[in-house]
Amino acid sequence: MLFSSSPSAVPTPRGEAGPEPTAGTGRHLARLIRLPNLLIMALCLLLVRACLLLPEAPWRQVLAPGFGLLVLAALSIGAAGYIINDYYDVKIDAINRPGRLVVGRAVNRRHAMLAHLLLSGLGVGLSGLLSPLLGLVNLGSALLLWGYSVRFKRVALVGNVSIATLTAALVLLPELQASTGRSAVWGYALAAFLLTIVREIVKDVEDMRGDAQHDCHTLPLVWGVRRTKWVTGFFLACLVLLVAGAVFNCLLLSQRYGLGSWLLVLVLGPLLALAAGLRRADQRQHFARLSTWCKAIMLSGVLSMLWLA
Repeated sequence: MLFSSSPSAVPTPRGEAGPEPTAGTGRHLARLIRLPNLLIMALCLLLVRACLLLPEAPWRQVLAPGFGLLVLAALSIGAAGYIINDYYDVKIDAINRPGRLVVGRAVNRRHAMLAHLLLSGLGVGLSGLLSPLLGLVNLGSALLLWGYSVRFKRVALVGNVSIATLTAALVLLPELQASTGRSAVWGYALAAFLLTIVREIVKDVEDMRGDAQHDCHTLPLVWGVRRTKWVTGFFLACLVLLVAGAVFNCLLLSQRYGLGSWLLVLVLGPLLALAAGLRRADQRQHFARLSTWCKAIMLSGVLSMLWLA
């Protein structure tokens, strides 16, 4: 994640020469599909089903084969999305993240496209077997991820909202399958939507240099960093109010002291620290740290579901 990079780091558009020989093929593939992110996605799906939707059900019911297929479908769509994003972002990533470039170096571009198509087809097909609704949702997710990679991410706020919508949809997938009618899952989905928008805008500021050289019109390039920080602050303020309301409800109304304390110390407190850091941020490394901080807060929010089991 460096500001400078050599033009020779950019592979040819056709990718005819094939990948560079490397010894760490497994490591490169894990980086290509963002394996840690996929594991967090799987954990989120499991906790939503086990803690929010079926807190009193036996594990045999929680880990039903149909749910396993849903997880596999969602992870396939997610991995396909990461691959197609890297496929279209080779030149931008060569500037913004030269040390993490995989497509065109360790993985042939044609192979990457084939993997994207196969994983997308697998995800849509499996979810379609579970129910027409889940099939349509995952088909829409796959198409939105393709549109994001090709065009949406280069348009101010459109790409940010697209990824935030997909994140919220992930949280809602187990409810769409189980149809329990529990309302808590919608609160978590809204929180995921808001935090993802914040992180995506922060990442746009972090990646301004590469985006500017490749005809992108992200929010910081269109409105400037100062006004972009105000927009980010708006979404962050909405999220703070949402979490503060949940803390108030847990500690004073529903007497869920464990969950309330967790949200207060490990979610609301870090969100306020994030707001303070956003106000002071004026360099690329500052926004890189804020992006990492957002991921940590999201993981903490996911783990808070354990208190609802």
